[in-house]
Amino acid sequence: MQNEYLHKLEAVIGYTFKDFNLLVMSMTHSSYANEHRIDKLYNNERLEFLGDAVLEIITSDYLFTTYPKHHEGDLTKMRASIVCEQTLAIAAGDISLGEYIMLGKGEEKTGGRGRASVISDAMEALIGALYLDGGIECAKSFIIKYILKDIKNKQLFYDSKTILQEVVQSDYAEDLVYVVVGEKGPDHDKRFIVEARVGDRLIGTGQGRTKKAAEQEAAYNALMKSKRE
Repeated sequence: MQNEYLHKLEAVIGYTFKDFNLLVMSMTHSSYANEHRIDKLYNNERLEFLGDAVLEIITSDYLFTTYPKHHEGDLTKMRASIVCEQTLAIAAGDISLGEYIMLGKGEEKTGGRGRASVISDAMEALIGALYLDGGIECAKSFIIKYILKDIKNKQLFYDSKTILQEVVQSDYAEDLVYVVVGEKGPDHDKRFIVEARVGDRLIGTGQGRTKKAAEQEAAYNALMKSKRE
């Protein structure tokens, strides 16, 4: 049944694997492999390692070619905004990748299917699988279609705290502060809930595995709210 379901993923991304086992491995989380007593090497961690490198070189080449007047520092910053955990998870949402990941029961119960770290790792593993199965051009086509789009918005997310600080300093007399208002989840997978505030005014909220990640999301949501208003 799981293999049949993964054929749906092939249809979504528009690519049929010659070696279907590569796709299966890319969607096999270590918790699933451990629970089903599968060889510890038969999970997506090795493919994730490979996919991370493939993603970085293709992204670097794309940015180098697309932005010929940008300096090295700017290109490095843009690349970081594209390949970070949060933005990869957002890109993976376009193909609902979390639905296809095979998780152990414990990981499933603690919300692993919606966790940015799990989804971004699977995204990199899928890139590694595509590279091995179809070569660099196959991986490049996937990355350009699903990851190297809306770069400005991805960079906005990455730079959200800095940008919001500049906006607040320009438009408000009070200081911008981030307040942890709650925590949820077990100790091994705790999620922080943070509010971005200017004086007594709530301007954005966010969640994350770390306080910094939660603050980043809160800042981004504050900027998006400001744009809509």
